[in-house]
Formats: sequence, C-alpha cells, structure tokens
Amino acid sequence: MKVKLNSNLGRTTWHEYIVRFAFGGMVTALAGVIAKQYGPEIGGLFLAFPAIFPAAATLIQKQEKREKEDVGQSGIMRGREAAGADATGAAMGSLGLLAFAVIIWRWIPNYPPLIVFCIATVAWFLVAFLVWKARDSVGRRLRRLLRSRQKSARIPVHGQNTKMERR
Repeated sequence: MKVKLNSNLGRTTWHEYIVRFAFGGMVTALAGVIAKQYGPEIGGLFLAFPAIFPAAATLIQKQEKREKEDVGQSGIMRGREAAGADATGAAMGSLGLLAFAVIIWRWIPNYPPLIVFCIATVAWFLVAFLVWKARDSVGRRLRRLLRSRQKSARIPVHGQNTKMERR
C-alpha cells in the first residue's frame, strides 16, 4: 500500500470531529481516574494510550470505503487497508514513545531536563524510523518470497503427476 500525503481535512464532517473529541476525552478522563486511584505512574500508562486512535481508525476505514463507493467500487478492502496502515504507524510510533519514556524516566533525575528531553525526542524519532525501515525491509522480502513460491507452484516439478502426464 502506498502512503499519500494528501489531506482529507476538508472531507471530515463535524460529527467525525465530535466522535474523536468525545472518545479522546473519555480515555483521558479514565486515565485521570486510574491515576487518582493507583498513582500517576499507572495512570500515565493509560494516558499514553493513543486516545484518539480507535475512533480515528474507524473513521479512516469509513472515509476510504465511502471514497471508493463514490466511484462505483467496493471500498471494504481499501478501508481495511487504510485503517491497518494507520494502526501499523501507531504501533511503530508507540515503540518510539516507549524509548522516549524510558529515557525520560531514567535520566531526568540526574541530568538537565532540556538535554534529556532533546535526547529522548531524538530517540523516539530514531526508534520509530528504524522500526518502520525494518518492517518495510521484511515486508519486501516476504513479498518476494511469496511471489517466487507462487511462480514455482505454477511450474510442474519433474516427477509430479500433472494433467499432461496422466493422459
């Protein structure tokens, strides 16, 4: 799937913004309740949950499906692919966020906060980028492997009973 950098802000309806805002607010409020009950360390874990992601993934899927249906095609698979790509990006970004959090947690007591923040930000970017590159590389290799297996499955191997040999 190719990623395009076009904006769909103009196509987003007002009720989609309300859904995103309400869901994000509910998750944030829930994180506050958890933090009050179990402490800020535990509450922070829930606050790190991408509050808007579930609503955004659903809306992306619906929007992509709608766009395909507007031109007379079934948009079910396209919607699922777009939501899947968004989920993959969120997971990769979350790994970068984990690196950021660990650096802040371990270094902030001993080093100047501004320097720690800058280092943690660079670490977040590097981890997210390297995970993306690794996924891209592994994905390419898997696609090549699957294509080569499909091609070899079409070519009869000596000794197999093909339709021609049975006649």
